[in-house]
Amino acid sequence: MPELPEVETVRRGLEERFVGRRIERVEVGRERSVRRTSREEVIARLTGTTPIAARRRGKYLIVDLDSGDEMMIHLRMSGQVLIDSVASARPAHTHVTLTLAGRPAEELRFVDPRTFGEVVVYDPGAAVSVVPELVRLGPDPIAEGLDLAQLRRVLSSTARAVKVALLDQSLVAGIGNIYGDEILHRARIHPRRPARKVSSGQVRRLHVCIHEVLNEAIAEGGSTLGDAQYVDLMGEYGSFQERHRVYGRSGDRCLSCGRGHVVSAVIGGRTTSWCGVCQR
Repeated sequence: MPELPEVETVRRGLEERFVGRRIERVEVGRERSVRRTSREEVIARLTGTTPIAARRRGKYLIVDLDSGDEMMIHLRMSGQVLIDSVASARPAHTHVTLTLAGRPAEELRFVDPRTFGEVVVYDPGAAVSVVPELVRLGPDPIAEGLDLAQLRRVLSSTARAVKVALLDQSLVAGIGNIYGDEILHRARIHPRRPARKVSSGQVRRLHVCIHEVLNEAIAEGGSTLGDAQYVDLMGEYGSFQERHRVYGRSGDRCLSCGRGHVVSAVIGGRTTSWCGVCQR
């Protein structure tokens, strides 16, 4: 699933290529992609509107429309948001298409082979009932900032493993399995350590590493894994996967210390990787 850096990369593309362009026509193919409301409502609420801002909270894209409505896009496992010429062939599994005003003639395409993702258009006054998961999100380290005191409170609130706490979107928004592993490795914290037992010095390191890793990944367009399902708005791959130190490297020698090997185990239902020497 695309995480904060990948979704932020897409958001920046939307800000550059989508915001300010009137939506002239809307097509919805697979209704499952707009299951929160309906095909008819999504078409009616989007047609003739102009996006005025593109925001992000955690792993969710939010587009503000000049009508006062908001459009939420969640990529989930395999979703992509692409902009391409209307003359080009649409990729398989293109389920929502927005034809944009202006030249060159282009359209925004929501592509999702597994159809876990979705597009929702709603009145922000009804967000609590229509998109309640947005209301429940914890602080976003990049969009809103996560200060040291907030992080201390988050960790002290649970006895669960620190890896599990970082992946809890109600505590911190946007971190998933990839960046949870990479952040904890850089901070030299064992992923099974109970969150409330993370020492004061470790919390300070963790705070720095959360921001360092996420910002570095954003600068490199996120991580595109072997399935190549994540791409940016123009269909380009990210490159931060080339700098992964532990994620997906189980059995390899640690690139940080050169002495340990990367090991993996399931923690909180997710495969987690770490170095047994760096992260005692």
